Order: sequence, then C-alpha cells, then structure tokens
Amino acid sequence: MARIPERVLDLTHTLTPEFPLYPVYDPVTVRDKFSVADDGFYVRSWTFDEHSGTHVDAPAHFGGDAAVDRIEVSDLVIEAVVVDVRDRVANDDDALVVPDDVLAWESAHGRLPERCALLALTGWGARAGDAAAYLNADAAGVMHAPGFSPELASFLADERPGVRAVGLDTASLDFGPSTDFAFHVGWLPTGRYGIENLTRLDDVPPRGAILVVGAPKLQAGSGGPSRILALL
Repeated sequence: MARIPERVLDLTHTLTPEFPLYPVYDPVTVRDKFSVADDGFYVRSWTFDEHSGTHVDAPAHFGGDAAVDRIEVSDLVIEAVVVDVRDRVANDDDALVVPDDVLAWESAHGRLPERCALLALTGWGARAGDAAAYLNADAAGVMHAPGFSPELASFLADERPGVRAVGLDTASLDFGPSTDFAFHVGWLPTGRYGIENLTRLDDVPPRGAILVVGAPKLQAGSGGPSRILALL
C-alpha cells in the first residue's frame, strides 16, 4: 500500500510582480485577459523570465546537456536532506555552504541517502517580503547573501554522487557577491539541477522528507517557476 504522507509542506513562494528578482531579469507582469463578468471565463496573461520566483535551474542553464524538460523524472521525486547553516549566516551575510557542513550533518544524521536533494537552510527566506533586504545590495550595488561554495560542487560530484539536486532559500545558488557563478559552473554541467528561492525549510526535518519538484516541461527551457512540495 502506498504511504500517505502525514503532512504536505509547500516550499514555494507565491509568484507575484513584487517578488524579488535577480537583477538581470525583466520584471514579472500580469494582466487580466478574460473575465467571468465579460467573457464567461477567467484568464490572466503572465510575462516572466524562466528564473523568476521559486524555480528550478536546469543543467542547461550553465552549459549542461539537460534542459528543464529533460531532467529525469526520478530526480524530481527524491529524499530531501536539510543542512542548517543559520548560525553562521547570522554573523556573515556572505556565508558559504562548504563540504564541512555536509560532513557535520553526516556526523549527526548518518551518511547522506543514496539518492537525495541537498537543501541549505540559511534563514534568508524570511527576507523575501522586502526586495531590498532580500537582494541586500551595498552602496556599490554588490549583493550580499549566502550561497553554495565552489568546493561543495566538486565534493558532491566526486564524493557524494547520489546528490541529484541542491536548493536553498536565497535568490542564487552562488553567494551574493559572485561574478563568476562558480557553483553554477561547477554543479549544473554535471547533469544535476538546482532550486532557488525556497521557503519554509525550517519546517522540513534534517532527513526523511520526500521532495516533489514540479519543474515545468518547457521545451529546451533553462529552468522555470516550479511548485516544490515536501511530503512528511
């Protein structure tokens, strides 16, 4: 008999025109196209770049072979592990998730599952209602926010190949000041994917939840807004 989850958590921010965007992307726009009052049915017209809101970064986003419609479906329903780095982020906006964080997690919870998604809880998602605080740009326009270290990409690919996806509660897999996007470059071309702008990771246990990633099936897409659920 199939296991019925006791709880289903939505780890997705609602996509709105006000949601903070990485600065290279165009604003989200939406308008009512048809209304029940005038047309008998309701439809809205949306315009947004693929990397808006809570979204998936497909391998193709940084030179990998798989576009978002080609991600293996077995990698979209997968065990989640949550690495909590909030203590370090509290003292350093540019804190990096490093291999030692994974090793410390394993010391407490056992070896990473054979197939899993590694999610970093930085606490940054609490800022998402304030675009200035979320992007956190300084006077020179340099953003400051935590992210994954390039060393982690190599460690996971070489030492923990069962990690099929990573995700976190910030606007980018790389930390805010990055100009070379070294984690993206080191991770996505390996055929794994990423998830950005997650929320409610503090409600997900360190291990045992099943992550359901509703990645859009956009032909040759580099990614796209996605509904992300955790089954407990």
